[in-house]
Formats: sequence, structure tokens, C-alpha cells
Amino acid sequence: MDFNTLLVVCPLVFLGGFVDAVGGGGALIAVPAYLLAGIPPHMAIGTNKLSSCMGKAASIFKLARSGFVDWKLAPLPVLVSFVGSYAGASIALNLPPEVFEIILLVLLPIVAAIVLRKRKHDSEHIDMPYSKRVGILSSCAFVCNAYDGFYGPGSGTFLLVSFSTFGGLDVREASGQTKVVNIAGAGAALVTFALAGQVDWHLGLIAGLFGIAGHYLGATLVVKNGTAIVRPIILVVLLALFAKTLWQYFV
Repeated sequence: MDFNTLLVVCPLVFLGGFVDAVGGGGALIAVPAYLLAGIPPHMAIGTNKLSSCMGKAASIFKLARSGFVDWKLAPLPVLVSFVGSYAGASIALNLPPEVFEIILLVLLPIVAAIVLRKRKHDSEHIDMPYSKRVGILSSCAFVCNAYDGFYGPGSGTFLLVSFSTFGGLDVREASGQTKVVNIAGAGAALVTFALAGQVDWHLGLIAGLFGIAGHYLGATLVVKNGTAIVRPIILVVLLALFAKTLWQYFV
């Protein structure tokens, strides 16, 4: 690690943290930043888990203080997110990501269509039985965090959209629950990558400070503007992830 590495990584981790706090998908910016600085792929993903966990903690702090985290809903989705993330990270250490890239190419247009279609009810909380909501959030958490452990970019966006669309949470509530579940999954993946020696602790901790600043700023905007800011950024992130995946698969 040298000054040039920090000069590349830290500003982009800040930007990734901001985007992640608002609409998810910050790893779309952060992971390529590490790769651009010459960090090997597995090390880049593992180190990003460290800086990402630090940033997500800042988002949770801000959103929880503003009343957008329901801690009663969190335990089971958090637990299954650990399982999903560990499974995904274990696979990632042994397999290339081509299979998931194909899945993404199919999944992303569907998710984008759902986001585009949900206009009227974006900011509404839909009442449903507690057990049903917990079950839906847990299922979404397992699937999204399995992908997050395997690769990562876009997982926060998938969680946010699925929690809002299927879990009946409004966008700010969904954002709060997403960060709680996402940090659990990222933490499990971090441990897995760390045990495999695939985390640059010095770089990750320094970059994480910039991630904290970006996340806190983004979470502040979510609290103030709600769906006015969240929905457009979700669409931009989904389009960027689709373009990136398409480019990697065909080029």
C-alpha cells in the first residue's frame, strides 16, 4: 500500500459509500477501485468487505436514530444472511463468477422493471402479519446475501428493492432494514475472506474511514428526501451493473 493506492481507492470508496447508503450497489464503485489500484480480485473483494462494514455501520446509526430500523424484524433475517453470505463466500473462493454473471444478466432487467413499475406505492408501508413479513425478509436476505458473499455489487440494491416490493416496507424503512441485514452478510463474508488471508487490513481500515463519511452523508439525504432520492439512484445502479456485467460477459 502506498500513497498512490490511497489516492485511487479512498475517494471512490467515499463515493461508493454515498451511493450504497442511498440506493445500494456501492460495491459497483468500490470493488473496481481496489482492482484499479492493482489489488488482486479476491483480495479486492475481501478488503472491500472490511471498508463496506465500516460504512454500513454509519448508515445504520443514522437511519436507526431517525426511526427507520425495526429491530424486532432483524434477528431472523440477520441470522439467515450469515448463512447465505458464508455459503456464497465459500463458493467464491473456489469458483469464478461466470455463473452468477449469467444470472445477473437475466435478473437485472426484471428488477429494473419492478422498480420502474412501482410508482404509486413507493413510499407506502403495507400492513401484513409479523410472521409473514419476517419470513419474506428472511428469504430475500438469504438469496441476496448468498450473492453478496460470492461477489457483492448490487446486493444492497436487490435487498432494498425486494424488502420494499415483497416485504411491504416503505423505501426508508427498507433502506434501514437493508443496512442491518447487509452488514451481517458482509461481516460473515469478511470473516471468510480474512481466514483465507484475502483482506488487506491497513488499506481496508483507511478506506473504511472514507466509506463512513460517504455512508453518513448518503443516509442523511435518505432521511430528508425519502423516495425522491432513492428510486432514481436505484435505477442508475441497476443500469450500471447490467452494463458492467454485459461488458464482462461478452468482451
